[in-house]
Amino acid sequence: MTGFPEFIYRNDELFVESVTLKQIAEEVGTPCYVYSRNALTRAYQEFDSAFSDRDHLICYAVKANSNIAILNLLARLGCGFDIVSGGELQRVIKAGGDPLKTVFSGVGKTLEEMRMALDAGILCFNVESEAELVALNQLAHSMGKIAPVSLRVNPDVDAKTHPYISTGLKENKFGIPSDQAMKIYQSAHAYPHIRFSGLDCHIGSQLTELTPFMQASNKLLDLLQTVQSQGVAITHLDLGGGLGIRYRNESPPSIKDYVSALCTCTQAVSQKILIEPGRSLIGNAGILLTRVEYLKHTPARNFAIVDAAMNDLMRPALYDAYHEIMPVLRSAQPTSSYQIVGPVCETGDFLGHDRSLHLAQGDLLAVMSAGAYGMSMSSNYNTRPRAAEVMIDATTIHLIRERETLAHLMDSECLLP
Repeated sequence: MTGFPEFIYRNDELFVESVTLKQIAEEVGTPCYVYSRNALTRAYQEFDSAFSDRDHLICYAVKANSNIAILNLLARLGCGFDIVSGGELQRVIKAGGDPLKTVFSGVGKTLEEMRMALDAGILCFNVESEAELVALNQLAHSMGKIAPVSLRVNPDVDAKTHPYISTGLKENKFGIPSDQAMKIYQSAHAYPHIRFSGLDCHIGSQLTELTPFMQASNKLLDLLQTVQSQGVAITHLDLGGGLGIRYRNESPPSIKDYVSALCTCTQAVSQKILIEPGRSLIGNAGILLTRVEYLKHTPARNFAIVDAAMNDLMRPALYDAYHEIMPVLRSAQPTSSYQIVGPVCETGDFLGHDRSLHLAQGDLLAVMSAGAYGMSMSSNYNTRPRAAEVMIDATTIHLIRERETLAHLMDSECLLP
């Protein structure tokens, strides 16, 4: 077993559901992102069933992985969406997602993005500054609409995660301080084209403890009580996302324990509960499949140079993040310590350091836990076409994104006259 239920060894060969990764490499090529439909479905259903009879909406954080096949699968399961751009809204709509189940987060919404969301009729804008609220009110007035708004409150809670993905401290760019949020709610009459319908907070990503979630939720509940005492009708509480997954030796709470804790914390209020999971839905449902191009042995280190690179999976270079790296064909032969690196012209181009593996040129490797913030953060650095993506459904391989070609990369560029 690999620790990832849908990715298992059978006779020392790594499968995803009932398909060998070797077969995928032969049919689609490498590098390639590979997702398990069953893993994604199971994760969503765990979230949904954990709420039991509590009125709730799960809004998948589209930024984690925005492939429209993934969004479509989640929409068919009943999922809502958390977006941070107009482009993500268009993806949700194209995938068959319901705008009335969509919340719009992010600190820098443009007027055009706001207009697009108002026309689509989204559930709520998660507003992150007073300046944004003023702009939205003016735009809604010009369009003859009322914009549904939830203020995103910055609770000043330490999420105890990587500083780049911590969003709930007062020094972060996200959200509005509680005292300022209270003043805005008190002056609701100054925004006649805004309907204040919710309260929102989000403190970061890859959280592995329940305590920060509870601290943030309790602060939001304190604010809710004060806001309601001023006569503002709050219909939902958005408790954000951020539940972590296991990459190496982390022990995050289970989905059931996480949701149960949120429900217990909010049991005294009747508002609908929204959450915004991303990584915990798709992270361990996907891997990056790559092939060893060359082995390079030096007096200092051994390098396995693979055909995937930092442009395909940015997390190791950006966050020094750890991803398990599994051989597709497992061997009992003696191992050596390898640096798993790509062909990009940067020393920071690595997928893993000091991995104990038995390798030969041409071997296939699976970079685990790559379903979230893998393809969605990929780039064309070094003029490298982005990888293909496939979804495995039992014994079937579905190509859900074709591999880019060099022609694709240059189609929109023009020579000077």
